[in-house]
Amino acid sequence: MITIIFWSLAYVLTRLSLQYFTPFSLGFLRYFVASCTLIIVWVLTRMKLPQREDLPYFMLAGALGFFFYMIAFNLGQKTVTASTGSIVIATVPLLTAFIARFVYKEKMSPVQWLALIIEFAGVAVLTLMNGILSFNIGLVWLFLAALALSLYNLLQRRLTKKYTALQTSAFSIFFGTILLAVFLPVSVRQITNAPPIQWVYLVILGVFSSAIAYVSWSKAFAKAEKTSQVSNYMFVTPFLTSLFGFLMADEIPELSTLAGGGIILFGVFVFNFGERLWEVIKNRK
Repeated sequence: MITIIFWSLAYVLTRLSLQYFTPFSLGFLRYFVASCTLIIVWVLTRMKLPQREDLPYFMLAGALGFFFYMIAFNLGQKTVTASTGSIVIATVPLLTAFIARFVYKEKMSPVQWLALIIEFAGVAVLTLMNGILSFNIGLVWLFLAALALSLYNLLQRRLTKKYTALQTSAFSIFFGTILLAVFLPVSVRQITNAPPIQWVYLVILGVFSSAIAYVSWSKAFAKAEKTSQVSNYMFVTPFLTSLFGFLMADEIPELSTLAGGGIILFGVFVFNFGERLWEVIKNRK
């Protein structure tokens, strides 16, 4: 939930920051701040370097979770409605659970699959009740972005079995930032002209919504028995983002927000406690 709260906050701050930065510049600056933060932590904690045979996995995690995901998502958002983009990215928990079934042989109960369907329906209500589903090449980019994030989740699951959550997230972010450095020149030009409040947004995005959030995300994968137990919480993000938008950007929640958010929270409850409740009901019978 620490990760989900900070990621939900990031959507609002990103919208505010895009008034002065391009999506690509903002992506580089955000993860540059995150990298600087994690380098300080690296020095203070004397964090060990990854073993040579694991470097390709860290590089792949950085490329998928930070570089490719950001580019594919931004390209997709150029040609589809915001509601369409939200619902495509909301397929990440479903894709993660599906791929984990084959990669890690993870199985989910019928109750948990039902919960995923309920949560996805909630996202659909939240994003499409007042919107229009569009179809064009942007959907292809958004699906690729969702697939990249799903594969990143699976890589985190693998790496946290050998490394700490701090190591796993830090070195993934380092490699992602190196790749994003292709946007360094335009980023420098834009940040020199940005007002002070934008610097504040960058610090929050880099330190809290990136460094702390991804370390917490990796820690959750390290503690969870199944990948889906962690990725499932991503369904809460659209609802929390709407609430932050109301509190910080004066975006009034609509009926779709309340209805979809209620369905999402119900689905999360079913996923985590549905089986136990079902066992209690059967035992009473």
